[in-house]
Amino acid sequence: MLREATGIRKIYLRAGRTDLRKGIYSLQAMIQMETGISPLEEGTMFLFCGKRPDRIKILVFEGDGWLIMTKHLIGGNRFQWPRNSGDTLNLTREQYCHLMDGFTIDGTIRHISGQNPSE
Repeated sequence: MLREATGIRKIYLRAGRTDLRKGIYSLQAMIQMETGISPLEEGTMFLFCGKRPDRIKILVFEGDGWLIMTKHLIGGNRFQWPRNSGDTLNLTREQYCHLMDGFTIDGTIRHISGQNPSE
């Protein structure tokens, strides 16, 4: 289900570490304040990773309410999470699939906020 991201139109990743104890409204406020992106856009997914790269938190607004999920990898598997703190990245579907499959994301990600490493 999560791998296919059916119905998802936009995917944003918050690079660096996020406190995964935060709930829906704290994550929503953080998105709004840091990027200016409205988290209330239906079909938009936001991805967060904490200190441990074997788990992520996913936030999606479905139009009539919020969906929040946690994915915890097992067997020593880890997400190849970008650690440029403060950046919000706009992922393509292909980049999202690479991330979910455990691969790194290439340098074609569009930076929304924070420092762009190519600048």
